[in-house]
Amino acid sequence: MANSSCEDLRGQEEDSFLYFAYGSNLLTERIHLRNPSAAVCCVARLQDFKLDFGNYRGKTSEIWHGGIATIFQSPGDEVWGVVWKMNKSNLSSLDKQEGVNSGMYVPIEINVYTQKGKEITCRSYQMKNYESAPPSPQYKKVICLGAKENGLPPEYQKKLNAIEPNDYKGRVSEEIEDIIKKGEAKTH
Repeated sequence: MANSSCEDLRGQEEDSFLYFAYGSNLLTERIHLRNPSAAVCCVARLQDFKLDFGNYRGKTSEIWHGGIATIFQSPGDEVWGVVWKMNKSNLSSLDKQEGVNSGMYVPIEINVYTQKGKEITCRSYQMKNYESAPPSPQYKKVICLGAKENGLPPEYQKKLNAIEPNDYKGRVSEEIEDIIKKGEAKTH
């Protein structure tokens, strides 16, 4: 469960950065696949944005077999997520995971609010050129497990659980299947 160590953060140290995750990187097992330095800082809210799922340039994700998470500006809405404190040595692996080089996601700087109302500036990612599409059941499960693991607000967890996935019935990679099993074991 996320603690509130962000509350005491006196700005970012030179060798680290803060990253706001709202999709599959909510789950510890998932982010640690490529970014072992990630440490949960706190749960936070991104105001005036909305969660969406989509296929970059209309192409379905070969990893997830469905739409993947993004955010877009939407006055009055909010997206909950986890702020991870990460070593700058993991910045390139995070960018690679998010498809920055291929143009899938662009890094953005956003201000999020902790549950105690403190404003924090973080790095996050946004898909720009996409067509809305539902996530695969596995992708949805990873997000919901991460939301539960880190104690995102119950009402927001209900919203995530209510997302209708696509009808993909196949498997995802062994690596992904494994993190789902580990996440389920941890949250049950």
